[in-house]
Amino acid sequence: MDFNIEKKDNHTLVTILTDKVTSSIAPKLKAEFVTIASKGEKNMILDFSQCKYIDSSGLSAILVANRLCKNAGGILVLTGLQQAVERLIIISQLDNVLNIVYTLPKAEELVKKHIEKKQNEEQE
Repeated sequence: MDFNIEKKDNHTLVTILTDKVTSSIAPKLKAEFVTIASKGEKNMILDFSQCKYIDSSGLSAILVANRLCKNAGGILVLTGLQQAVERLIIISQLDNVLNIVYTLPKAEELVKKHIEKKQNEEQE
């Protein structure tokens, strides 16, 4: 298995279990993101702590997840980025677009804050 999907209270956690996200995995990952979103999930955390390399197809999969979450009024958070993965995201200037934190608890905190902010906006 290349990734693990775990439904939590207020988000879905996708843990990448392989050391490389390339064109052999990215299409399955994209399809999984679409499935998660189609079930009504708005918030996703992608844990890359076991992944050491990502190529353009992997970045594309991340962007699909980001768009699905944003379109649903949710948030995508990346966590556990290894140096090479983070470097590619920065070179691609996606660090300005994506929500990146370094630990899973911080990612969960960011999702919680996003949900609270959305609830406050709806009450106003």
